[in-house]
Amino acid sequence: MEDVIIGLEIHVQLNKLNSKMFCGCSTDYHDSEPNTHTCPICLGLPGSLPVLNKKAVEYGIKVGLALNCTIEEETLFYRKNYYYPDLPKGFQISQYDFPLATKGYIMILGDDGAERNIRINRAHMEEDPGRLVHAGTIDKAKYTMVDYNRCGMPLLEVVTEPDLCSPKEARVFLDKLKSILEYLDVFDGSQEGSMRVDANISLKGGDRTEVKNISGFKGVEKALSYEITRQKNMQRRNIKVVQETRHFDEIRNITVSIRSKVGAHDYRYFPECDLVTMRIASWVPAIRDALPELPDSKRERFVKEYGLADDHAKSLTSEIKVANFYEAVAAKASPKLAAVWIADVLKGELNYRDLGIESFQAEHMAEIVNMLEAAKITEDGAVEVIRTLLDKKGESPAEIVASKGLGKAEDDAVKKAVREAVAENAAAVADYRAGSERALNFIVGQVMKKTRGKASPGEVHALVKAEVDKA
Repeated sequence: MEDVIIGLEIHVQLNKLNSKMFCGCSTDYHDSEPNTHTCPICLGLPGSLPVLNKKAVEYGIKVGLALNCTIEEETLFYRKNYYYPDLPKGFQISQYDFPLATKGYIMILGDDGAERNIRINRAHMEEDPGRLVHAGTIDKAKYTMVDYNRCGMPLLEVVTEPDLCSPKEARVFLDKLKSILEYLDVFDGSQEGSMRVDANISLKGGDRTEVKNISGFKGVEKALSYEITRQKNMQRRNIKVVQETRHFDEIRNITVSIRSKVGAHDYRYFPECDLVTMRIASWVPAIRDALPELPDSKRERFVKEYGLADDHAKSLTSEIKVANFYEAVAAKASPKLAAVWIADVLKGELNYRDLGIESFQAEHMAEIVNMLEAAKITEDGAVEVIRTLLDKKGESPAEIVASKGLGKAEDDAVKKAVREAVAENAAAVADYRAGSERALNFIVGQVMKKTRGKASPGEVHALVKAEVDKA
């Protein structure tokens, strides 16, 4: 979409920390009663003073380095002043002129199929506000409740340049960012509110709108698609698109106007007087040296070390849990065959059931791959074993093969079935010789019936063709 311009602001909750950004309150609040994980500091009560969580800053540097950013030698916090019910202090401790990290990039696969870099303008740290719970939709709620448990959670805001050209590219970018964060082990993406997105979108020649606090990647794609349609319709009617902040209603799949867009000057930024300037240049070398292998590097290694096709390597490295699972299987079975079955079959079965890779044992996958390589089961049999293991726990692959009779038929039995099927279906043989490929497939089907599906369809097809051609 050449006329679409998209930039994202992603709020990443660094929820792998034990305590909040400026106080000692636990970050493990998700299953707690509202307003039970608070203290005078995160509630902004008079006389309370913030104390910086150094580990949070180290996590922020870690992310900045992984995003190919320049880490500033010095950084400091500011007060971002605005009133909102979920912000009890009346200001948010954030960063402004001196962010933690600047000028990075993430490489994604664009809509045109080519890899390109999406530039990162900055990554800065701040505290999370509370959470508003509306009784209904945001524009028609009769009342709104506030839960302050989230107040003070460590956030890293990643701001892109307006380099994205479609809702699909935005989702690809977010998937890649989430993958990097999980590799770094700085956040848990399964937690509610762990990654929230503000999406800025405009059509060429028009003003941009910002859609605030979108919680899911599917929601981002839907919200942007709706905005493109809305703005194009306005342009066709010669209605000016005004710069404003909008909310994505996940129930109706529409965006609604919240307020006119504010600028940085409206927040009256000034340095946070209770926190000193941080000189962090000396922290960077040790953090850089401790960085784990990241998705792109792991993908390249999988191609070189295991001889995988690039698409399989991408699929297997998109999630750190899947990459670790694959390497555990590849240590005990054929790496290439394991890659095909994990990427093309197992992941599909897991997605269909809305399950993660942790729902399957690497030992079981290695056993299945080894049986396939030894021609002890057919591909159909292997799929049946995987489905059975996912739907019914407790048995091993070998036990399932034995109990369900999924073992591959012996070569002699298959050849005998082929000869019988050819002899019993003279009409189909004649049709094949007259040019009907479907007739040959019919005979193959008869052989599969005789072997009760224990033969390989590809092998049977070749044997039937040879037998018919010979007769």
